[in-house]
Amino acid sequence: MDSQIKHIHQQLVSKEITCTALVQERLDLLKENTYNTVNSLLEITALELAAKVDAKIQKGEKIGLLEGIPFGIKDVYMVQGTYTTASSNLLKNYKSPYTATAIQKLLDAGAIPLVKENCDSFGHGSSSENTIFGAVKNAINPELVAGGSSGGSAVNVAKDYTVFSIGGDTGGSIRQPAGYNNIYGLKPTYGKISRFGLMAYASSTDCVGPLAKTVEDIRIILNVMSGKDSKDQTSYNSKSISEKEISTNTIKTVGYFKNFIESKAIDPDVKADFLASIEKIKATGIKIKELDFFKSDILVSTYYTLAMAETASNLSRLDGTNYGNRIEAENLIETYAVTRSENFSEESKRRIVGGNQVLSQGFSDEIYLKGLALRDQISENFRKDFQEVDVILSPVTPSSPPKIGESLKDPHAMYLSDAYTVGFSLGQLPTLTVPQGTVTGLQISAAKNNEELVLKFANFLKDTI
Repeated sequence: MDSQIKHIHQQLVSKEITCTALVQERLDLLKENTYNTVNSLLEITALELAAKVDAKIQKGEKIGLLEGIPFGIKDVYMVQGTYTTASSNLLKNYKSPYTATAIQKLLDAGAIPLVKENCDSFGHGSSSENTIFGAVKNAINPELVAGGSSGGSAVNVAKDYTVFSIGGDTGGSIRQPAGYNNIYGLKPTYGKISRFGLMAYASSTDCVGPLAKTVEDIRIILNVMSGKDSKDQTSYNSKSISEKEISTNTIKTVGYFKNFIESKAIDPDVKADFLASIEKIKATGIKIKELDFFKSDILVSTYYTLAMAETASNLSRLDGTNYGNRIEAENLIETYAVTRSENFSEESKRRIVGGNQVLSQGFSDEIYLKGLALRDQISENFRKDFQEVDVILSPVTPSSPPKIGESLKDPHAMYLSDAYTVGFSLGQLPTLTVPQGTVTGLQISAAKNNEELVLKFANFLKDTI
């Protein structure tokens, strides 16, 4: 099974390459890149770790599969001693006092962090343009957006600056940029990977996940990061997925939401390509079932109602007192106001104001509680669907990536680009973007804690469409 991680591991073990040369090569590419993917390089740490791997190999000691493999980290994860900015003006000088659990597990396995990666500020965006470091450029066409909010992570993988990267997905923030840059990106089941040390956007849908160029690499990284963490009470124990488990297809029934495909918002080419993919799958003997689901505008409004409420609550702590770039004013209240208004991006302010409105007296019953009730209905709809089908297939986005600058002019259009991803976030389901089937790929979703089905079907699609 194709795997960049296994290939590089073999090169290191057989002494075809040194870890120091590998890491230096990737660091040089990151320094020279013109795609605005880098917030900060971890050069000194990376080269020190690489030297230790080389020393082990020279002594004839065994190294682990991830040992010496260079990776990137979206700049919303704590890594002790590094700048963790969330691509925001407010935290541009903030240094992490500790390391996120998911990242620590990778470090313990010997993976080498190279870079903190550019993203939409605090994860607020679907284009990676809402950032103080400049818009991330698409790996395939630099005039287009990279997608968001994990745009820097996706582009670094697509351009081979990192072997894999760790993004964060709240409503599509791994899956959509993975689709825009023609790679794999996984949002696992909510709670499968600890969120401790990830800056919270919307706590009820935030997920840690990998971006990589092969299904096998996604599996390897997922296994390392998964598991119960005492620091995150939403996390749980889960079994590892073996290579054998995902190598043979056992999926018999595939569903798709017909209202996604019949929507007026979908680009005709995306629709035609998706239906062509469905026909190719059907030709293999797999049963195809049309499913009914909530309209995409209902999904988007439900998601943003809840996400804005949660982000308003989560970001209330950032007032310049304990964290961030404080701007002094005449009194404490004015200091809070000026610090937040000057340091948050326009998109972050839009979401905070919207969230406070949703949670305010007189609106919370009318809007927020209805959003919670709709989320329960969406989850119940998924539960029934997965009694009839093994996996659900859908486009990642209704259309191709826009040009840089267009999303900033029309925030509403940016929100609607999430129409096909947010439902699976609200359902807390494992969902994988695969770089096939449409211009921005396809999404495979399964019932909770069934990542092996998603990976299994992704391997099947490689040879089918």
